[in-house]
Formats: sequence, C-alpha cells, structure tokens
Amino acid sequence: MYGIKRLAIKIGSNVLTRADGTLDVTRMSSLVDQIAFLHRNGLEIILISSGAVASGRNEIKVKGRLDDVSARQLYAAVGQAKLMNRYYDFFKAHGIACGQVLTTKESLGTRRHYLNQKNCVNVMLENKVIPIMNENDTIAVTELMFTDNDELSGMIAAMMDAEMLILLSNVDGIYNGSPGDSTAEIIREIDLSNDITACIQTGKSTFGRGGMLTKYRIARKVAGEGIEVIIANGKTEAVLPRLLEKNQDVLCSRFIPSPKVSSGIKKWIAHSESFAKGEIHINADAAKVLSDEKATSLLPVGIVAVKGVFEKDDIVRIYDDKLRQIGLGKVSYDSVKARELIGKKGNKPVIHYDYLCLDLRQ
Repeated sequence: MYGIKRLAIKIGSNVLTRADGTLDVTRMSSLVDQIAFLHRNGLEIILISSGAVASGRNEIKVKGRLDDVSARQLYAAVGQAKLMNRYYDFFKAHGIACGQVLTTKESLGTRRHYLNQKNCVNVMLENKVIPIMNENDTIAVTELMFTDNDELSGMIAAMMDAEMLILLSNVDGIYNGSPGDSTAEIIREIDLSNDITACIQTGKSTFGRGGMLTKYRIARKVAGEGIEVIIANGKTEAVLPRLLEKNQDVLCSRFIPSPKVSSGIKKWIAHSESFAKGEIHINADAAKVLSDEKATSLLPVGIVAVKGVFEKDDIVRIYDDKLRQIGLGKVSYDSVKARELIGKKGNKPVIHYDYLCLDLRQ
C-alpha cells in the first residue's frame, strides 16, 4: 500500500509534552491511532519514543538539589513507567500488543550486543508486537549517553534495516533561514550532495537534549545508508498516514536516500564512532583510491601513521592527508602490528572494504 514494509518513527519530547511539562495524553492517543492504522495496513513499525524524563519531572517533588545526571535518572525511572502504561492502554484499545525495549549507547558498542538487540526487536516484529524503544536514562551517564533520541533512532533504523525513518518534532522541517522569519521556507527535499548546515539554527528544544542540527546530521547519515528520512511536525493532523501517502499539503523535509543500500555491518560501523579506539592516517594517494567508486580496501602502503591503542576487530577513525576524518573501519590487526606495516607493500588490508565505512563528501 505504501511501497515500504518496515518503518521507524521517532517521537520527540516536545511532541508528547505540554508547555508546562505534563504529558499530552490527547496528542499521544492521536499518534497511537495513526500508528495502529499503519500497522493494520501491513507496516512493521518500530517506535522510538522520548518523553520519559519530561513525564516524570512533573510527578515528584525533589528534596534538595540534584545534579543533571541524577535528576535524569530519577525522572526517567518514574516517567518511563507512566509513559509505557499509557502506550500499553492506547495500543490495547486497538488490539495491538506493544513492548518496551530500553537500551544504552554502551550496550550497542560491540557487534555481539548489537546483534542481540537486533534479534530481540526482530522477534517482536515477527509476532506483530510494536517495539517501543528509548534510552535507559536510569543507568546512562553523561559520557555514555546518546546525543538524544535522534541519534538513537538513526542507529535503530539502520540496525533494523528500516526503509524509512520519520523524525517527529515540534517544527515542520528544516527552513532555509530562521523559522521565525516570515520569508523563510521549508526545504522540501534535501539531496546528499548539498550540505545545508549553514541554514540550520543551533538552538535546542525545551524538553529534548538535541536540536535541528543534530537531526540534520543524523538524517544525512541515515539517508546515506539508503534509508529515506523525513523530518515533520508531530502535531500536524494525521501526519503519519499523510506523509506515507506523500500528501503535498503536509510540510516536511525529505532526505533523498542513496540508491546504494549499505550492508548490515557497514551500518553498524557508521554508527559506532563513539566506540572508536584509535586512528589511522593515510596519504593523498590512498585517499584518492578510496574515493573511487570501485570497491577498495585500505592497504598498509597507503598508511602514514597509526595512533592510539586498539585490538584486532576494534573500530578506528580514518584521516586523510589534510587531517580530515573521512571514515571509520574495523581493523584486521592490533595497533602494534598495524604500526609495523606502515608503508609496506604486498600485505593483507589493514581494513577490508567490507568493514570500511567512508564519508568522502568533505
């Protein structure tokens, strides 16, 4: 009916909360109605939902002063239960089962844990259960947190091989100027060949942790993996079915996906930058070869420096001769052996093409 089978939907905190920070039950019910409609029409849906912290903040009176991490842990513990109870009741009214999946950035850091998470969600989808995913703020600490649920949703969409990711916020999309400027217009289609970072406001939302710049960067990365991404206003009437019907009356920003869909392992590597253990620096000739459309591995002859300490199969960052990060890869050697091989010919790849994820649009 819609030309896709699997859809990831991220609902931001500002969509689910009122101005006073309380949960907007009416809006939540409307979105569940829309998701249930899509579910009945054959779509597999993965829901990434914010709102736990904002929901819990209004439920309890805190004694004394809490630091930011402790406050998030407390509010999330109370708010997540409240949020899931609401989702459970709303989906049950449609005869649909839903289930909670809490995760952390650290738990997706190894390939084994990543695949365990993927298997869990696949089992739910196979049994017509809607997974409702969120970061586990009760145990996450600052350095291990996702930037926000936009980052989490990008990783989940890639992990689950979704064909589309919809990011619902309290704005209609990305404007070509300040949203408050009457002359600014929504950028309806965004091509990966054009970088529009300069157009984007850097402010953050009221209850969320991220902002439009984060959404843009995540959307661009996910679209580069062959997944269509849409940024739209979650408070627009019947926004989800209208977006899938490509109703032109709905304001939104659509990222045109790369025609080449990345493999599962490359998707994991693309979203693993925060787990990188070291750096590999290459010369201009190697950078030129890697930028060619022909599949190419990174050979020792093109390496000029190895930095940091890493083991075989760890993720490392790749830098070109101008010290620009151009990609990530899973290494075939530890850092000691990699240093021994610098500049040498006739050896196995330090990073095989199958485990090389590049972004050469610099």
